[in-house]
Amino acid sequence: MGGVLSRSNHKSNVGELIEGSQSAACKRQRTSDSFWEHSPRLIPSLPDEISIQILARLPRIYHLSAKLVSRSWKAAVMSSELYRCRKELGTTEEWLYLLTKTDGDKLLWYAFDPISIKWQRLPPMPAMAVNDGPKSGLSGLRAWNVVDSSIRIADAIRGWLGRKNALDQVPFCGCAIGAVDGCLYALGGFFRAAAMTSVWRYDPIVNSWNEVSPMSIARAYCKTGVLNGKLYVVGGVTRDRGGLTPLQSAEVFDPHTGVWSEVPSMPFSKAQMLPTAFLADLLKPIATGMTSYQGKLYVPQSLYCWPFFVDVGGEVYDPETNAWVEMPIGMGDGWPARQAGTKLSVTVEGELYALDPSTTLDSARIKVYDHQDDSWKVIEGDIPINDDSESPYLLAGFLGKLHVITKDANHNIMVMQADRQNHLVPSPSTSSNKIVHEVPELVLGSEANMWRVIASRSGGSAELVSCQILDV
Repeated sequence: MGGVLSRSNHKSNVGELIEGSQSAACKRQRTSDSFWEHSPRLIPSLPDEISIQILARLPRIYHLSAKLVSRSWKAAVMSSELYRCRKELGTTEEWLYLLTKTDGDKLLWYAFDPISIKWQRLPPMPAMAVNDGPKSGLSGLRAWNVVDSSIRIADAIRGWLGRKNALDQVPFCGCAIGAVDGCLYALGGFFRAAAMTSVWRYDPIVNSWNEVSPMSIARAYCKTGVLNGKLYVVGGVTRDRGGLTPLQSAEVFDPHTGVWSEVPSMPFSKAQMLPTAFLADLLKPIATGMTSYQGKLYVPQSLYCWPFFVDVGGEVYDPETNAWVEMPIGMGDGWPARQAGTKLSVTVEGELYALDPSTTLDSARIKVYDHQDDSWKVIEGDIPINDDSESPYLLAGFLGKLHVITKDANHNIMVMQADRQNHLVPSPSTSSNKIVHEVPELVLGSEANMWRVIASRSGGSAELVSCQILDV
């Protein structure tokens, strides 16, 4: 009996201990939660200034997890103060941002971290909505879908030449994509055959899109470039009662003030030199690209009458003189074209590169501009181009190297890096397209193969639209 009583008392004591232990654990949990929610400091016993510097050294790929620690950590990670600290410490990271378009004209943005080799999907771009009343020059738009200037340009040109319903068939086309001060920008474009002034910005710190100050002129198919921390927009087309009209105007956006300023219009001097008024009325001048190179903006140009395009060199904008001058002859005449009306290029470590797809049906070559000789030189090593879409490849420069984004035969999106030394040694050549021989850092399969795939993801039937680099 005593044994039974003793065991009963033991169970009672154990139960009380367990209950007390559970109560203490719950109390500690409540205390811990309360501490993390209401603690005035990011990290206990450390000043917030030091805590911010610690968080600023955290790789961006872990920021999403850091936001889950507490409300104060989430606020810190999403603050501009952390971004400024990362710049001061030199811990910012270059990520590739890739825009694709699916069969249903759905636009999808992806961010690629070259350090962790991981992809992240961005929030969707704003959807189109119509408002009965006007709103700050947006022609009644609350938000809209957009497509990069390289997509369906042929339809827009046909509309320019008289097919009034062409733009109605592709209502969300003609937007330009740019990047400055750590943010993505989507500018202008068409909605129901009307050009727009609206501008949307994606901020990776807060991971969201928001509307910013509109452009002064409604435009579509314009070209963008960055110079001295400002975003420049040139050319494009607008729509009036007479149909589509080419634009020579330019403007610049300061991301720190949020203000657009006027830039002198492009002269299109070659278009003024046509021999007859008939040709001047028939051939329309357009800007076919823009890149920042050696502290100036270089804009290749063309004259066209569908389906014919005639390259006419280009013009260069100098911010110091605030004026346009004619582009060097060799640069303008030899600038490779990705497709009719589009000339793609990128500047990497001070060198200007462009991709020439005209070598074979399934490959292409990179050209680099030699400003001393005023000529384009071919870099040895073919690039496989297996995508037959309207935009089979994109160019990007990050981590100090040239990259080509394309799709393989299995419809996978590939990010290929030029694995080579920066020093180029031209070989003797009598042709205008000089071959550049160089010693690759890593030989892949053959001496001429200087490309290596650093990342890939399933692309399906999606088309490549645009890519930008953000250093955040």
